[in-house]
Amino acid sequence: MKLSHLLEHLQYETVQGSDDISVTELVNDSRKVCKGSVFVCISGAVSDGHSYIDDVAEKGAAAVIVERDVEAPKDLAVIKVADTRYALALMSAAYFGYPAKKLKVIGITGTKGKTTTTYMVKSILEGVGHKVGLIGTIEAVIGDKVIPANNTTPESYVIQKYFAQMVEAGCDSVVMEVSSQGLMLHRTAGILFEIGIFTNLGEDHIGPNEHKDFDDYKRCKGLLFKQCRLGIANVDDKWYEDVFKGASCRVETFGLSKKADLRAEDIRHISRPGYLGVKYHVSGLMDFDVEIDIPGEFSVYNSLTAIAVCRHFCVPAENIKAALKVAKVKGRIEMVKVSDEFTLMIDYAHNAMALESLLNTLRDYNPGRIVAVFGCGGNRSKTRRYEMGEVSGKLADLTIITSDNPRFEEPQEIINDIIVGMKKTDGNYIDICDRGAAIKYAIEHGRPGDVIVVAGKGHETYQEIKGVKYDMDDRVLIQKALKEIAEGR
Repeated sequence: MKLSHLLEHLQYETVQGSDDISVTELVNDSRKVCKGSVFVCISGAVSDGHSYIDDVAEKGAAAVIVERDVEAPKDLAVIKVADTRYALALMSAAYFGYPAKKLKVIGITGTKGKTTTTYMVKSILEGVGHKVGLIGTIEAVIGDKVIPANNTTPESYVIQKYFAQMVEAGCDSVVMEVSSQGLMLHRTAGILFEIGIFTNLGEDHIGPNEHKDFDDYKRCKGLLFKQCRLGIANVDDKWYEDVFKGASCRVETFGLSKKADLRAEDIRHISRPGYLGVKYHVSGLMDFDVEIDIPGEFSVYNSLTAIAVCRHFCVPAENIKAALKVAKVKGRIEMVKVSDEFTLMIDYAHNAMALESLLNTLRDYNPGRIVAVFGCGGNRSKTRRYEMGEVSGKLADLTIITSDNPRFEEPQEIINDIIVGMKKTDGNYIDICDRGAAIKYAIEHGRPGDVIVVAGKGHETYQEIKGVKYDMDDRVLIQKALKEIAEGR
């Protein structure tokens, strides 16, 4: 294809050579360059693509896309743009034939609730015959193919490749998580979203490698609503108006307050051993009762968000109710049956905000005790460890501190940091470094009415130690513990 075709929606300067040349591949990883490739020089946190120009020229690249002045071999076309990440996004869309135009693209942004809501939307739409692709924190789903995820929102080239594969697989729509980082780094640039959703905003993802401050985090969330036809917003969130400042789309709202266009009313908790759920009445733009097998107010918000989306696909209330009853998300308040007397669940809560939200939700169900089993990842902020220890000490009746992904740190040292936070409270705790042994202890000592939360890893099926990922799945550890207990070991 012609290089000029890939550049057709960009402003650019031809610094050297010509844009009227044929190219074979679009690449942003120098290791993947082959003869005739066009290489996009991305300035990343780890390396700068501009430093590989001589290398890709030797491999036979036909052109490079740059955002600053460079020296390049004379037989290499050099195209200069204002931002190579933005260029990669628009060039990727062109390279794959603009697949987003053949799909209804639904994007969900917010601090919490994105993952669960994507699966709820997928479940509802598939229940009435739509074929729906999914891109998110856990995986990408394309027809029968499941691809484990590395980022919540992949690089723009990967997104467009997935979209093209979805079109080929017969999908008519896609629901995807859109992270603030993804928006900031132009990973979704050039995509016109049919619907953009804002769930909520909390102080997270702020730091040297993410957002410089909360205002920047908030601003980046709002970028989604400058590239969608319809924005659906949680009107109860205090940052809603800030996020939608400058939005160019039509806006609808959902929430629990009377001012919401779509509302949840008469919320009731449902509890029995091994089961926690919630039911409520949908009013405003729709009118029906709904029950879901996931507890808590945030589950009301997540399901209400999904209802608000699927209303625009004309899904009947009965189909919505049936789909929400069976929608499940791996590692998100995932109930695992271990006893007729107490409840055990797996959840991805891996920071203080998520753990606090989860434990407060469970307290609403008046459990006998809340038992929290968790650790923290190595090579991450120690503040997170102190905060999670303090939150669990205040809100759980018993905390079992264990190992998560120690990475290049010693597991016991991470545990000791969590204990620093724990000791700011009067909470009861023990530490068991081996995660399997910690889970077994929790099950063995479960009491009638208890709710046991195994937190932190959720959908993950590995433990990372000194650069190596070993197989480890909380579900497998639970089943192993049950077997050992049954055999008296």
